[in-house]
Amino acid sequence: MTQPSHLPYGGIPTFARAPMVDPGGDWRADVAALGIPFDIALGFRPGARFAPRALREASLRSVPPFTGLDGVTRLAGVSFADAGDVVLPSLEPELARERITAGARLVRSRSRLPVFLGGDHSVTYPLLRAFGDVPELHVVQLDAHLDFTDVRNDTRFSNSSPFRRACEELTNLVHITTIGLRGLRFDPEAVAAARARGHTLVPMADVTADLNAVLERLPVGKNVYLSVDVDGFDPSVIPGTSSPEPDGLTYAQVMQMLAATARQNRIVGLDVVELAPNLDPSGRSELLMARLIMETLCEASTEWDSA
Repeated sequence: MTQPSHLPYGGIPTFARAPMVDPGGDWRADVAALGIPFDIALGFRPGARFAPRALREASLRSVPPFTGLDGVTRLAGVSFADAGDVVLPSLEPELARERITAGARLVRSRSRLPVFLGGDHSVTYPLLRAFGDVPELHVVQLDAHLDFTDVRNDTRFSNSSPFRRACEELTNLVHITTIGLRGLRFDPEAVAAARARGHTLVPMADVTADLNAVLERLPVGKNVYLSVDVDGFDPSVIPGTSSPEPDGLTYAQVMQMLAATARQNRIVGLDVVELAPNLDPSGRSELLMARLIMETLCEASTEWDSA
């Protein structure tokens, strides 16, 4: 028997068992995954380079369509493609950024919603460059850290700076909402710069105090790029990340925010970053993140049939 196994541990692991495609080939899909196995911009523990492969394998446990307890079937008829990984030079970060942007543009031109499997958070900057033509682009960032630092350790392109670089270059990037901020170390200049630009900064304490009030601060009727940093979660939920911060988001809180964002906006792109599967021997970090991607797609695709 040569057909792919329906068991999650059988067959070749592509994202959601989607057909593997050439990013520049002749194909079209509703959802397309692109891996960014890059983590040389980290400031602490490496391992995010292994995340794209781990997320693909974990996604085999949750292959659509899905029928819930409510009897509703989701993602039925939604087409998927896996465009593989961007081929990245080991020690040429500028060339890596160019290839990430080029790959993202190819995948975006052939899919309704590209899903980017990072990679450390520095990859979000070159990914966002592929969305430079989207009118009035908003970013919703779930993260323990602001990632708006100008310079860290003599570099302007670390995982602490993706949104600073994106805002400098992209005139269409009009607003960023960052939720889950916490920890002992914040760059005062970065905080002041983000606030001066009018960004919405939501500390974890606000989420804990009144989640409904936080949901009301999300954008409405906008073109939204979602960026989910794994360290936004509490490390008891997702331990597999380079720089875990205690007292973070629960899975339920994250899904409420992602669902609300998807229902009231047009989601143009999604990235998942900072997952380091080598730091979680249980394997649950990648399983939960693959599930989160699928649940987000369920919400984002709700209006596709009528679009």
